[in-house]
Amino acid sequence: MFNLVHFLLFVLHHLLQAQALTLPQDISALKAFKSSIKQSSIPSWSCLASWDFSDDPCAVPHRTRFICGVSCSPDATRITQITLDPIGYSGQLTPLISQLTQLTTLDLSDNYFFGRIPSSISSLRNLQTLTLTSNSFSGSIPDSVTALKSLETLDLSHNALSGKLPKSLNSLTSLKRLDLSYNKLTGFLPKLPFNLLELALKANSLSGYVSKSTFDGLTRLEVVELSDNSFSGTLGAWFFLLPSLQQVDLANNSFTHVEISKPAGGNSDLVAVNLGFNKIEGNLPANFADYPMLSSLSLRYNRLRGAIPLGYSKKKSLRRLFLDGNFLIGTPPAEFFAGDTEVTGSLGDNCLRGCPANSQLCSPRQKSYAICKRAYSGKPRS
Repeated sequence: MFNLVHFLLFVLHHLLQAQALTLPQDISALKAFKSSIKQSSIPSWSCLASWDFSDDPCAVPHRTRFICGVSCSPDATRITQITLDPIGYSGQLTPLISQLTQLTTLDLSDNYFFGRIPSSISSLRNLQTLTLTSNSFSGSIPDSVTALKSLETLDLSHNALSGKLPKSLNSLTSLKRLDLSYNKLTGFLPKLPFNLLELALKANSLSGYVSKSTFDGLTRLEVVELSDNSFSGTLGAWFFLLPSLQQVDLANNSFTHVEISKPAGGNSDLVAVNLGFNKIEGNLPANFADYPMLSSLSLRYNRLRGAIPLGYSKKKSLRRLFLDGNFLIGTPPAEFFAGDTEVTGSLGDNCLRGCPANSQLCSPRQKSYAICKRAYSGKPRS
């Protein structure tokens, strides 16, 4: 008798699973999503090709239909994830995506989606990951995206987005990773979300100063990538004192000055700094030598003068040092050329004396005497 009851329960369980489970609004949203993609860009073997609505998207097991690209809630009633395979789907993101109100992940990366990001995306209040990288989305980033209070990762990099950053970006209180690199964004940096760990905005047309108010309260920020923009002015001492900062890339901008203070209590997690290809003037910041974990430093192709601080050569953690393309004078510290040195990089294209020609660090060769004399207003190099 027990075996019969067990068998009937087993059959009933599978019959129930075979019935329609997914909420109708989710099914209609999935249909609209698929119909917004060009049929010619959906290979027969792809995830989207398996989205056959003669079956329920959340019915299990998935043998031939809905085999990938979509995930459901534990009770099999709601769509919680759309993660497409990167095979070149071409189409637009339907505004009806807003009906998938339990969606936690939307990942359309490495395809050919185009057009605007719909403002209705603000209805996805449970969304934690929005990844649209490497597509052809255009237009501005909708201000409504800042309504996504659960969002932890926002990656819109490698698209054709333009316009300014949303002013209320800091209202994304759960955001940890923001990558808007390789777009056509303009304007200034707004105040940033205080829980941010990684910030990447490289290769845009952003401008203005990097101000303390923008980064105020970002005690967890570890990575800042703002290279290949048009930021200018002075980078204040407060920046490198952000308590969790590890990697900084501000190369290829128009900064003119940089202020460096010693880290508080001699403690800092800073590992790598790239300030190359700016317009930074003055002497080399000696206080970089006091950052205990700094292993990579680039200040190449700026307008720096004076001697190389002795502390740079005595810094045991330093492995990569690029100071080429400036107007540095004097004799470089002998420690750089000791047999046991582990420092690589370049001190070339400066106004240094006595840089050993057989050392890789001294390549390319130094500037001509005439150029250096002119740079120092006719005074000979010391």
